[in-house]
Amino acid sequence: MLSGRLQQFSDKYLDELTLHDVHEFFEKGTITAKDLVLLYLERISLFDSGSNGLNAIIEINPDALHIAESLDYERQETGSRGALHGIPVLIKDNLATADKMHTSAGSLAMKDSYAHEDAFLVKQLREAGAIILGKTNMTEWANFMTDGMPAGFSSRGGQVVNPYGRSFDVGGSSTGSATAIAANFAMLSIGTETSGSILSPASQHSVVGVKPTVGLLSRTGIIPISITQDTAGPMARTVKDVATFLNYLSTVDEFDHPTNSNVLTELDFTSVLDKEGLKGKRIGIVREVFDQMAPEQVLVMEEAILQLQKSGAVVVDPVQIPSSQSPWTIDVMIHEFKVSLNTYLHDFAGSPAPNSLKELISFNQMDPENKLKFGQLMLERSEKTSGTLTESEYLSALTFDHVYSKEMGIDACIEENQLDAFVFPNNLGAFIPAKAGYPSVTVPAGYTSKGEPVGITFSGTAYAEPTLLKLAYAFEQATNHRVKPTLP
Repeated sequence: MLSGRLQQFSDKYLDELTLHDVHEFFEKGTITAKDLVLLYLERISLFDSGSNGLNAIIEINPDALHIAESLDYERQETGSRGALHGIPVLIKDNLATADKMHTSAGSLAMKDSYAHEDAFLVKQLREAGAIILGKTNMTEWANFMTDGMPAGFSSRGGQVVNPYGRSFDVGGSSTGSATAIAANFAMLSIGTETSGSILSPASQHSVVGVKPTVGLLSRTGIIPISITQDTAGPMARTVKDVATFLNYLSTVDEFDHPTNSNVLTELDFTSVLDKEGLKGKRIGIVREVFDQMAPEQVLVMEEAILQLQKSGAVVVDPVQIPSSQSPWTIDVMIHEFKVSLNTYLHDFAGSPAPNSLKELISFNQMDPENKLKFGQLMLERSEKTSGTLTESEYLSALTFDHVYSKEMGIDACIEENQLDAFVFPNNLGAFIPAKAGYPSVTVPAGYTSKGEPVGITFSGTAYAEPTLLKLAYAFEQATNHRVKPTLP
């Protein structure tokens, strides 16, 4: 039960609250960080649990209120640390936190495991003054456990529900992170992606999601799938908020080698935002994936393409990534998962937790009714590899993915058509950028007649985030498509 003052604030301002809004309220003394935590906890209590709940939150930080109080005191005594000072943030349940919360990747095998060190990104959030409000539910093991597992399902957390409609796809695997932002359980969240796991849920929940270049953000301390493809990324309800968030996440981490090539560490990502940012930009349409959509979704995308033209973009329609029909495999992920997971379990996972992928598989087999509702085919396939990355099929696939996703794929398409970016619906063109480690930004494009969200995704070459954010912001400002969900 909220006080009368907080209830009035909640009724009037909390829906669709942005970082800019809340800092104005902080400065005026209208609310405090502690108030904001209470407001979000109340909202989570109303809409996340129970038979009609969204099931987006897997764990709440028991120290959140105390952290908020200390940050309020710090603001009063010495001033603000910056845009994240006192801001509650939700993070996916595969980011290690050395606190009173568990880190489980949605698995019952890890439900009692406490990480003994923060993930690098979590350290950055704490240093920036953010409040880790809780952890979000996810597709178990980032949807690399088995074939046929529903998006947004985990044995520990159950099934995440789309607030726009219980029958709508929730996307995976950063499902809870997207649902929570859509339902206004926080302003900011972090998901992770190997191939589509930020773009898919963000699109399905009408929020903004950034899948960064591999190397823009640290992966240290994140329960992994692929050394080659994994990255964390931010979600928010506006492009400006997600760009502000990126300012505190982009970094160099000496223990995560790709970040040593990060050329954007000094960039203020909000500085590139421009309402006229689409004018004169050449944007290619990856039309070959449109046949994977329902007819109403295609109509939404057609309207989005018209809006690009109205906003001054030069639309090149269609374009094709030359390697799109190549014989792609998931061999890189199959081989890298064992190495990556065993390393995480050794370096970060505290007891009780499996010590290896082999132990995890055995643990699940002891209670198949609860832990193996959909099986563990992918875990078993990965365990059969050597764990040394010496197999010829791995080395061949790694080389193939690198060449055909970059030089003979995306880079060739951009060069041939002189593109600033290319677009596709939702995450339907995400797998080649994922293999290349290239960035994508998705923003709301509209809704079907039944209210299911559709996203438009801008993608480009390595470290093209400034261009993609500029384009996404211009589209967002020209359309203002986002409509908040009606919660039960």
